[in-house]
Amino acid sequence: MTVLRVRGYALPEGEPVDLYADGDRWTTEPVPSARLAAEGWLVPGLVDAHTHPGAEAPGQQLDEAMLRDDLHEHVAAGVTMIRSPGLAGDPPAWFGRDSDVPRAVHAGRWIAQYGQFFDGWGRRAGHAELPELAATQAASTGWAKLIVDWGPDDEPVPLAVLEAVVAAVHAAGGRVAVHSQQAAGGAAAVAAKVDSLEHGMCLDPGLLAQMAVQGTALTPTLAVISSALKDVRTRPDGPRRDWYLGGASVHGQLAAAAAEAGVTLLAGTDSRPHGRITAEIRALAAAGVPRRDALAAGSWAARSYLGLPGLLPGAPADAVVYDADPRTDLDQLDHPRAVVLRGQLRYRRP
Repeated sequence: MTVLRVRGYALPEGEPVDLYADGDRWTTEPVPSARLAAEGWLVPGLVDAHTHPGAEAPGQQLDEAMLRDDLHEHVAAGVTMIRSPGLAGDPPAWFGRDSDVPRAVHAGRWIAQYGQFFDGWGRRAGHAELPELAATQAASTGWAKLIVDWGPDDEPVPLAVLEAVVAAVHAAGGRVAVHSQQAAGGAAAVAAKVDSLEHGMCLDPGLLAQMAVQGTALTPTLAVISSALKDVRTRPDGPRRDWYLGGASVHGQLAAAAAEAGVTLLAGTDSRPHGRITAEIRALAAAGVPRRDALAAGSWAARSYLGLPGLLPGAPADAVVYDADPRTDLDQLDHPRAVVLRGQLRYRRP
């Protein structure tokens, strides 16, 4: 099999590197017969840390053919790693493993209280059942995803229950991601020391310092939340409209404040179509997150959070190569010169 080689300036530090793909691992040991895939500015693969591939609409079952197509769209955008905090069903054995799809971690199906979340998706349970249900899921896949709050008038999961969920999942060796778009739910999630807060709309910015200290990451899914603002503004006045406008209109400010406070930011796209992680990275930057931090949220910082090293000897052989430094020119993200996944060239610009 032909050995691939990439060379250039490895981000985040921009140090010159010359890497060879030894199977699915990078090495600096020269291979005389290696084929130079590309040279330029090297990013250790993009990451979509909040994506739900494989189903077109809430309530639909996981479609294996759609799942692979969705994952191909991610790869075409330079995504070599995803996290799915919620899937429409148990994924097939090839998910996260086959050579043509991104590496992946997932939280299985969503877990919610009775009466909340989409009908036909996820698993609903009583408060007494939630800790064991979440721990069982996390023991299987490493993550559990809990809907801590849903509609603006719904009661969030009580803090004591959420603390029990976190304790049970951590005892099982896993991590907890929670969906929150209410101030009360977000406050409970931070108090319970969850591992990642998904969306986080309406979160009190005063809690960001605590999140940074305890290591709770924020995945703001900013682009998809902001994109709905125009439609919501045309709706009749009412509590639901007020809730959404109140949270979404300042969500970019929250993301920027989180970055300034030292919170780990993760870039995630949430909904269809797939392969839009570059739009999320640019949305974070447009909101005031420093460009380097916005790119990190969709690349090396997210990979590190998910347990993958960057462009180092022995690291997984993933890379996206650009003509210019994307830390200073995020538009480069839409024009990769090459995408390498698991030591194989998945895309090369003609």
